[in-house]
Amino acid sequence: MSTITLERPTEQAVTKETSVVTETVLELRNIAKSYDMKTLIIQDIDLQLKQGEFVSIIGPSGAGKSTLLRCINRMIEPTSGDIIFDGTNITQLNKASLRKQRTKIGMVFQHYNLVSRLTVFENVLHGRFGYKSTLQGILGLYTEEEKMLALSILEKLGMKEHVYKRCDQLSGGQKQRVGIARALVQQPKLLLCDEPIASLDPNSSKVIMDHLKEISQSMGITVLVNLHQVDVALKYSDRIIGLNRGSKLFDDLPKRLSQMDIHNIYGAEVDELIFE
Repeated sequence: MSTITLERPTEQAVTKETSVVTETVLELRNIAKSYDMKTLIIQDIDLQLKQGEFVSIIGPSGAGKSTLLRCINRMIEPTSGDIIFDGTNITQLNKASLRKQRTKIGMVFQHYNLVSRLTVFENVLHGRFGYKSTLQGILGLYTEEEKMLALSILEKLGMKEHVYKRCDQLSGGQKQRVGIARALVQQPKLLLCDEPIASLDPNSSKVIMDHLKEISQSMGITVLVNLHQVDVALKYSDRIIGLNRGSKLFDDLPKRLSQMDIHNIYGAEVDELIFE
């Protein structure tokens, strides 16, 4: 195996071990998922996230990263285990209660999940659907406060001049910023990001990661992001979690991620990883 030089994060990018203990926003207890009751896609995942933490999940394709994120907000149902979010065990909630709790969990997708024919502004306001009745959602009834919130978020993300453009007129990086704005307009406590830079060029990827880091630092929102790029995880994360074949193999500070850890997480793929 060839030697890889790891780019270590700066002092500011690493959570100090002596930092003040903050509120636990999310706790996973023995989470497992199987689609056929035979093969476990993820297994025995224990995890705690604090308020304002920026945590990256790394691992090869098929490691269970996306499955884990989708279990957290119950887009898919875990086979076993408990998910404690904001003091509530959401695995026990009915549909109505889950819908209410989900307003506090934003989701950012690899392929954006935008409505192409609608404007940037309209797509962002869709993030308020969880606060609306069915009729209000169908009619698109938003308060002036909600509209001002959406515009404010778009301005912070550098998208003010694109507010009334259709989303099919945007670049990939711009679409992802719209996706982030749609999640932020929910005013969440937790932001789940599923491979948010996988479809982007390096410059757009940096813009997205800078925004996500700023969100965790300035807004106190906990960010959990799936990444395939180890160098990006090292640069931005307070903590890194390594998954392989559904099992958690690493959970620690970026500076403690060793060559051996990377080999254990990625196996034969380690020689193909590119570090800047």
